[in-house]
Amino acid sequence: MCGIAGMYLHRSEAELQRMLAAIRHRGPDEEGTFLGREVAFGHARLSIIDLNGGRQPILGDSGETCIIFNGEIYNHAQLRAELGGTFRTRTDTEVVLRLYEREGPACVSRLDGMFAFAIMDGADLFLARDPLGIKPLYYGHRGACLSFASEAKALQGRVDEICEFPAGHWFHSRLGWERYFELPQPGAHIADWQAGALRDTLEEAVAKRLMADVPVGCFLSGGLDSSTIAALMRRHVRDLHTFAIGTPGSDDLVRAREVAEYLGTTHHEYEVTPEEIRAHLPRIIYHLESFDAALVRSAIPNYFVSRLARQHVKVVLSGEGADELFSGYDYLKRLPMGLPLEVELLAITGALHNTNLQRVDRMTMAHGLEGRVPFLDVAFLRLAFTIPPRDKLRGRRQIEKWALRHAFEGVLPPHILWRRKEKFSRGCGTADIVARQAETEISDAEFAAERSIGLWTRLHSKEELLYYRLFHRHYGENLVPLVGRSRSL
Repeated sequence: MCGIAGMYLHRSEAELQRMLAAIRHRGPDEEGTFLGREVAFGHARLSIIDLNGGRQPILGDSGETCIIFNGEIYNHAQLRAELGGTFRTRTDTEVVLRLYEREGPACVSRLDGMFAFAIMDGADLFLARDPLGIKPLYYGHRGACLSFASEAKALQGRVDEICEFPAGHWFHSRLGWERYFELPQPGAHIADWQAGALRDTLEEAVAKRLMADVPVGCFLSGGLDSSTIAALMRRHVRDLHTFAIGTPGSDDLVRAREVAEYLGTTHHEYEVTPEEIRAHLPRIIYHLESFDAALVRSAIPNYFVSRLARQHVKVVLSGEGADELFSGYDYLKRLPMGLPLEVELLAITGALHNTNLQRVDRMTMAHGLEGRVPFLDVAFLRLAFTIPPRDKLRGRRQIEKWALRHAFEGVLPPHILWRRKEKFSRGCGTADIVARQAETEISDAEFAAERSIGLWTRLHSKEELLYYRLFHRHYGENLVPLVGRSRSL
């Protein structure tokens, strides 16, 4: 996991260094730059694979190609064997470059993993982002110059408009745009789906995400999603480190401790105080690049649990994606069963790059920690959407994520497996701390006067106004309409 930044049709070492400085937290281990004929590439590295030999940018043998890469390619060993020849590093990054040299832009469909990368191809530029947008990428223009970076903050003041590079797409400066990945179409169900296949496919997704030359751990809240991932990891990791966060006496600390004891993990927990949350809130919003209240609420515990994990490991697995694939949110119970529910599940899965995936990426990378999300493995995702909606919200009680629970019977104890879902921020006890602060600090008159942001954005609460004030302090007006917006290059 790293940070990338670059420019096309403009070369300035000084500007490149300023962009890298804004995202150096993503790659605290080392830094590299390259100035080609038409490009300036910069890379801040978090060393996960080939710790001593994997410095970026990486040049091709001819000197006509160069790559900067953020992410992990889980099938890089198989691709390396297929490509043959002599490699100068053991990295997945060099494999991507060699594959591109052989197959061109079509190479992205061969990559199993999470990624955002840029390749200099002679006088051309190639950019690509993984199918679901697990890894971030932003871009913008100023005159003829195209700039891009892993986080929007690196582009601030350097482009006329900051846009999000769309998930599941690639762009080539001569060939244009192409969408190479789409979510499954609704209705492709298998009535007699097999719980064993679901369990095995998720275990394969977990196992491949253990690929690293550094220690790998797991976030553990004690809920279904994180407990399932931890249980599967425990089969492959002898000394598994798990991490939990909460306020004193919160449910998540108790539940996570219970799961850790059952699985036999080396467990770490941290009790966070209201004072500490308030002190770190400006930094959390700076890294998150959002003032959306729901997103900030979930980012707060993620920030502290990432800080805890980074003291022991460099990579963590997390349970994001299960709620979207298996209908884990309460509001989904109000939708008609069948096609309307399935369409909504597909929609929120497709939007994850602007919600939970943004939060996980930014909060882990704020501490130089790599987060991996097995539930969003493409093979597992496709399998999950063959399960009929009636098996995701099951029965009169509408048991959320029934199919997932059913598939892991015998892997986790029933009282853990069938525990009702609770929001992360609620379970760890941080949900209402800032809301109470906002009610104290912001008067009704202030809220009425400040709740409208521009023509299209209306804040929903005093809590969100407090977040916006902190956001505005860092970013001003130019990131407000960013979410979900893409423009042609």
